[in-house]
Amino acid sequence: MARVLIVNPFASGVSERRLAAVQAALPSGTETVLTQARGDATELAAEWSPLAEAIYVFSGDGTYNEVINGLRADIPVGFVPGGGTSVLPRALGLPRDPARAALRVANGTPRRISLGRINGRMFAFNAGIGFDAELVRRVDAKGRRADGKRPGDVAFSWTVVKALVDHRFRYEAALEVEGLGRAAFALIANCSPYTYAGSLGLRFVPGASFEGGLDIVAPIEVRPRAVPRLAAQALRGRPGADDVLVGHDLDRIVIRCDTPLPVQVDGEDIGDVTEAEIVAVRDALTVLT
Repeated sequence: MARVLIVNPFASGVSERRLAAVQAALPSGTETVLTQARGDATELAAEWSPLAEAIYVFSGDGTYNEVINGLRADIPVGFVPGGGTSVLPRALGLPRDPARAALRVANGTPRRISLGRINGRMFAFNAGIGFDAELVRRVDAKGRRADGKRPGDVAFSWTVVKALVDHRFRYEAALEVEGLGRAAFALIANCSPYTYAGSLGLRFVPGASFEGGLDIVAPIEVRPRAVPRLAAQALRGRPGADDVLVGHDLDRIVIRCDTPLPVQVDGEDIGDVTEAEIVAVRDALTVLT
């Protein structure tokens, strides 16, 4: 059976030199296919998954998400870091260097992990309603550089600051988490770290695990004087007990928003919702690590 390497040539960490090194590390005969536009990876995964022995993906997190949403057969998938952050392979314990990661997945041990699904859209490591989804949307609005790649960590950091200033460091309760209460925004995770800032893993939802269900952390409200404390708690991976809603190893989360709020999955903006059903899909995917 065939093996295929799906590559997003516009991902921040993909270059001709790195692609050649990844190809050299993968099994001989692996076919390389390039995406050209958003959604291509979903179609390629749907086309190849019934035919292939394994799929490898050299890209960023958005393309990984497209692939898991396109799979039509239960085959192993190897995720090679090619994005600016590449949360998924790093959270799976793979090296940040693409060639080393490719060598690992080429000889990797299959591992079963759970996924999440929000209103029908699968995600591999996180989903957010409100604050972090707004950040994703703001970064997307900056467009891409002349080489087609997204802005980097510095642009994202400034986006965080600008969003906080625009909101006057204040986020009121804007949604209801069924069974838990009202909150300003919600972070849902399938693993920890939730994301990365450079080499630093941000454990906003510290109890989440690829082998478990879904975890949620949702600040009840945010006030200017509370921002440093909430940030410190998030960076330490210890959300506060009194001002944050927390749920662990859940099979289903239902969130109802007062007004339409932005949603992101695996760092991709998927629009606004007034209600979201988030479901744990346990033992859903075989990954190569």
